[in-house]
Amino acid sequence: MSVRIEFFGVPRHRAGVVGLDVAAATLGTAVLETVRRFPALKEFCAADGALCPGFLANVNGRTFVSDPATPLADGDSVLILSSDVGG
Repeated sequence: MSVRIEFFGVPRHRAGVVGLDVAAATLGTAVLETVRRFPALKEFCAADGALCPGFLANVNGRTFVSDPATPLADGDSVLILSSDVGG
């Protein structure tokens, strides 16, 4: 199962890339795999894959989620951003 992780704001700056594809069935697994590949993002999540306060995840442009147990489907897109972006 492949999930697209995209970054915006501070996470994009720290990762140095716009996004990547990971194999993950839950948000927590996706976040942990992302941190494994980009250690500079470690400060953004807890050991269980939950995003720390100040960071958000949006699935498929429709739903903001924070529970690391949130299921993901093949082809989902997860945007990770800092909650201070916007206007």
